[in-house]
Parts: sequence; C-alpha cells; structure tokens
Amino acid sequence: METKVVKLDAANIDSAKINEAAALVDAGGLVAFPTETVYGIACRVKIDSLAKLDNLKGRDHAKRYTLHIGQKSELDKYVPAIGLRAEKIIKNAWPGPLTIVFELDKKDIDKQQKNLEREVFEGLYKNNSLGIRCPDNPIAAMLLQTTSNPVVAPSANITGQPPAVDADQVLAQLSGQIELLLDTGPCRYKKSSTVVKIGKKGLEILRPGVYSRAELEALSQVKFLFVCTGNTCRSPMAEGIFRKYLAEKLQCKVDHLDKIGYKISSAGVIDNVGFPASTEAIAACAAKGIDIKAHKNKGLSKELIEESDFIFAMEQIHQEHIIALSPDAANRCLLLAGDEEIHDPIGHPQKFFNSCAERIEKAVKKRIGELVI
Repeated sequence: METKVVKLDAANIDSAKINEAAALVDAGGLVAFPTETVYGIACRVKIDSLAKLDNLKGRDHAKRYTLHIGQKSELDKYVPAIGLRAEKIIKNAWPGPLTIVFELDKKDIDKQQKNLEREVFEGLYKNNSLGIRCPDNPIAAMLLQTTSNPVVAPSANITGQPPAVDADQVLAQLSGQIELLLDTGPCRYKKSSTVVKIGKKGLEILRPGVYSRAELEALSQVKFLFVCTGNTCRSPMAEGIFRKYLAEKLQCKVDHLDKIGYKISSAGVIDNVGFPASTEAIAACAAKGIDIKAHKNKGLSKELIEESDFIFAMEQIHQEHIIALSPDAANRCLLLAGDEEIHDPIGHPQKFFNSCAERIEKAVKKRIGELVI
C-alpha cells in the first residue's frame, strides 16, 4: 500500500480533501493528521479498525486510545456528568493541548452502555474511565467533525519511538502502512499534550506535556464568592458554613480545599476593609463548629467578581450591585437562598444572628447538593 500525501493550507482549507480523509476513516482506513502538539492517526472506533491500529502501533490490544472530538459540545455524548474542576479546565483549556481522563460512576457507565453501540462503548471505556482530547488545530477539528464515526487518534509513531511532529517524521515510521497523510507542515508545540485526571482528591498529571502543573492548577481552580453589605456578618458566616459542607462533600479537611482546587471568599458592597467578623457572627458560627475569628472584611471589586465562577448574594440589592459592576456576571450571580433574601442581623440580639446562620446553613446545603464534584 502506498501512503497518499495531501498537502493542506490551514488558513485556506480544501474541504473536498477533508471529506476524502473523513470517508477513508469511516471506511476503516488510517489517516495521519496534524494537531497543535504532534501528528495523530485517526481511526474509527470499531473492532476491526482498532485491531489494525494496535498492530500498526505495536500496542497491547487491552489498552484504550484517547477519543478525539472536533468541538467541546460533543463531550456530553461521552461523559454525562462533568465535575466542577473538569468543567472549569475545559472552559479554559479546550480546544488545546490537554487530554482529560474522566472517571464515570456506575450510573453514568450504565447510561453510556445503553446509549452507545456496543463496539463503541467497549472500544472507548475501560475501568469506568475515558480519555478525551479536543485539539486546537483547524484541520484536526474539521476532520473530526466530518467523520460519521467516533475517532481515536494516538500519536503517529510506532510505540516506543518519538512522536512525529511533521509529515516527514510520519512517513519515516508509517509510510506504506497508513492510507493517507494530511500534511500542513510542523506542529505548533512539537511535544505531546499533557494528560490529566481530575477527581475529588485533586488533579493528577498522568503524562507531562505542554501544560505545567502550575498552569493546570490555575486553569482548573473553582472560585465561590459570597456577598453582603459590610462583609462582617452574613457573607463571612456563609463563607465559613460553605467551607464546612463543601469539605464534607469532598471528604477532605476544610484547610485542604484550596489545595485541591476550591477557593471560597466573601466581600461587601460598601468599601471598607480590615474589620473582623462581628462578635455575634463569630458566636453563631462557633455554635456550629465553624471558626471565622480570623476573618477580615474586604470590599467588592470588579476583578473579584470576574474571577469568580459562582457568586451568591444575600439580597437583591447586592445582586444588582454585582451586575452593575460586571454585567457579564449576571448568569452566575444568584441569591443564596433562591427567591428569598437573607436580611442583615446587625444591631439585633444574638438570637437574630443564630436564626440568620440557620437560614444560611439551609441555603448552603441546598446549593452544595446541586453541585457536581
């Protein structure tokens, strides 16, 4: 077999040539194509094609390859429930040089087994997990969107040899063994994608690549913000209570939340800083085993709003203030207690603070129950 080489211009893609490549993949052929990291081998997820790929790569038949998708919206077909940190890193790093290994629970695995063809399910999932990549390359994206079958795409090399980062390197290892090579010149990064698994206990790098650990930690950190008037009563109580119940859900210590990618903070709409939480708020939290004595208040800023993924306001006036500072926050800024407001207990006896803390606790439990971790 002679490998056909098709040169393409990424700035002016010939769709007919992409259609030809997609048709070959759908017919069971192997097509090498560029990504922003290294060249890959596109292979449909069917038993015969995967066996052919295994033989070409010299790879163990029991192993699974990474699914490649042409756009982020395709992810839902393969992973029904996406955790907060995975959702955040997808938002920030896809399309891009990052492979994410998703762990599915039994309910979702059962769902996928029913929804997908048997050989697709068995060809993709192993040990309730699945690796997925969404490459940032227009040729790759168009090819993956054009194929009718799901596509895996390991690097275009023999196992144990360096990944190919240009067409000549692909041909040096695979000439005569693949049907087609889409040649757009050298890859942008010339190194493999980072492979990461994100679970309840944090982020685990399975293979180093383009992204560093520090970059991935920053890209995947989920930030919660609680807002009231002065940041001395309601929002610090909400922050402390939320920390307690989020740590329980994640089965970790409260002071480990930051380490595993969750940042919880609070602020007030009036511009004063450095004051502690009120004595009554401290007492109301202490009665629940929550220590907020170290809290110092801070004012709300546009920057704080824009970096937060979830913003919970105590009253509608706070919500309006937040949206006025940053209109783009409207879709992620909610009243903590749903349609109800949590009014300021300041100036009232301790029992009002205790009652306020109870309302906040009830609302927090509901909000945390809604989160997919």
